[in-house]
Amino acid sequence: MCGIVGIVDAGGASIQLYYALYALQHRGQESAGISTYDGINLQKFKGAGLVADVFSPTVLCDLKGNAGIGHVRYPTTGSNLPENIQPLNFQFKDHLISIAHNGNLVNTCELRSAFEEAGQIFTTTTDTEIIAKILMDEISSSNCVEDAVKICMQKTRGSYSVVMMIDGIIYAFRDPLGIKPFCIAKTENGYLVASESVAADALNAKFLRDVFPGELIRIDSEGIKCTRIAVPGKRAHCIFEYIYFARADSIIDGVLVYDVRRKIGQKLYEEDPVRADSVCSVPDSGTAYAIGYAEGSKIPFVESLMKNRYSGRTFIMPSQKEREKAVRLKLNPIPAHLKDKSIVLVDDSIVRGTTSRRIIETMREAGAREIHMRIGSPAIKAPCYLGVDMPTREELIASNRIEEEVRHKITATTLHHISLGALIEAIGIDREDLCTGCLTGCYPLAIEGEHAKMHQVDFVDATYQAKLGSFEAEST
Repeated sequence: MCGIVGIVDAGGASIQLYYALYALQHRGQESAGISTYDGINLQKFKGAGLVADVFSPTVLCDLKGNAGIGHVRYPTTGSNLPENIQPLNFQFKDHLISIAHNGNLVNTCELRSAFEEAGQIFTTTTDTEIIAKILMDEISSSNCVEDAVKICMQKTRGSYSVVMMIDGIIYAFRDPLGIKPFCIAKTENGYLVASESVAADALNAKFLRDVFPGELIRIDSEGIKCTRIAVPGKRAHCIFEYIYFARADSIIDGVLVYDVRRKIGQKLYEEDPVRADSVCSVPDSGTAYAIGYAEGSKIPFVESLMKNRYSGRTFIMPSQKEREKAVRLKLNPIPAHLKDKSIVLVDDSIVRGTTSRRIIETMREAGAREIHMRIGSPAIKAPCYLGVDMPTREELIASNRIEEEVRHKITATTLHHISLGALIEAIGIDREDLCTGCLTGCYPLAIEGEHAKMHQVDFVDATYQAKLGSFEAEST
């Protein structure tokens, strides 16, 4: 997951980066960092924990400058170690550089081994450092960021949205398949790039558009320039962003996530209607689905589970023990809404089954008579190698079980997952432009030991790059 943001604004960067990261907190809760450039030096501060815990008013005041980048981390590649907290900062020749990354490379080991054989030393265990090394090697030989990004895209395989600051100039680029979200917005005195549009909303900035797959954005005090480095035949937007990761009020690749989830809820009822006394969500990720289900079924939506707003997201907890503990702390049933009632319980997904089983047990203990589980994603059958913490099939409850076996395992009265066709229809993006690897076991790029349907990517020549020029031309 992870959330990234970069900003150049004449009113100052640090406070705006703080609010943007606060809006992206759902994308990573283990660490946070901000780097700014004051015109001479690179100012930086990062630490483990939530954004509000890492940064104090004093720290933010010390992060001077009108340009900066920020990051909230959820680790997929690289352990949860202090040296892995981003942004990564270093000096390269006469340049001060800071870089942050959202995504996951699948050829990390291959690239890292090649660098180490050439005598390079790594100071972290993240794939972000590999991206940085590729970029710096190429910039040192060509002195051209555009060429370096092109080589980086050609060498790396996986998902990545990257934001980098070189001496106060922000560069941002998205992988050629557009797997991870990335957008551009206009602030009062500048521009920003961020993982989700909610970061722009937090700053009252005007959302402009998504960063195109394979596009490089350059922002400085003079404005913004956009260059298309690569053009894919088909895209591969992460389908799980719409199901779970993104905030419901975000616009991801032109689609409002809340509308997608509400439509999914309606389709869940159409596919498998059931009689019940009320519809209840697993808050907060299941709420939009449940509202859609209630609208379609005319069964009243009643909150029967109350969330402790100070708990984190159980799915992204790093260990099974922590996830189980978090579920007990996170949700509290309302017996008056459950006693002797038949409930439609709606959630976004079932990954390991731990959370679903515990919630159902809690609701039964509070007096629920029947619990009909409705899930806003198809059964998750395969691991994700592109940024989701589902590393093995053994962890996935549905990887080798049919739906009835999963129902029995989580102890639900009935269970229904939305069909893949209905999910894609609700999203409104062509199936060929979505990554459905975790649902189908077929991935949009080569992964050792897995089935893949490769997407063609064409790299743009220098003549075409020069023609694109201004941001306005790209927008239209």
